[in-house]
Amino acid sequence: MNEDPQVLILEDDAELGAVLARGLDEEGFSPVLAFTGADALAKVAHHEPDVLIIDVGLPDSDGRDVCQALRARGMAAPVLFLTARDSLPDVLSGFSSGGDDYMTKPFAVEELLARLRALVRRGGQDREVPMEIGPFSLDPTTYEIHCGGVRRGVTPTEFRLLATLASRFDSVVPRADLIDAAWPSGAIVHENTLDVYLARLRRKLRDVPEAPRIVTTQRVGYRLTWPESD
Repeated sequence: MNEDPQVLILEDDAELGAVLARGLDEEGFSPVLAFTGADALAKVAHHEPDVLIIDVGLPDSDGRDVCQALRARGMAAPVLFLTARDSLPDVLSGFSSGGDDYMTKPFAVEELLARLRALVRRGGQDREVPMEIGPFSLDPTTYEIHCGGVRRGVTPTEFRLLATLASRFDSVVPRADLIDAAWPSGAIVHENTLDVYLARLRRKLRDVPEAPRIVTTQRVGYRLTWPESD
């Protein structure tokens, strides 16, 4: 059985894809290439990789739409976006579509490898830490939250944020601590990125009856607590 972490590379540039695949193979990864969004969706349907590299600009779709479609299917593997676009709106849209990290072209292969290893390592750590607070629980094997008989899927980054908040339940967690826990070292995390993720988590928690809520403490951080009774 091959224990090397499998990485799906969604890149329409065949030459760059081959270079990435060769470099990753030499560094202990098991690469699988896809050249279109449809190809990636089909391959992930048969086997979920440990991590994905997704180019934003694709001939048949936008890489962010592909990521969003995979998340909607319940895929929990971390996603690293590659793109030539480096504006803040582009970065935030990547994270809001379910991405976990973001690199702009051109890039150093060494840095890409370090980012991938961090994402795979954190994904493994996520799955080792089950957590329960009263009727509310985080399932690290499926990246789901459970409460009141309802299940709701979250992304790996959302899971890490929620697990960090839950580990200090009813206490304020500083913004810097949340960023350190949720993103690998060296990731591009703008000031608004954390807010985008927490806003999305708030929406998901609202869909789960009796689940705790995320409360903001201005200029300090965030706190996970039970909702106030009406």
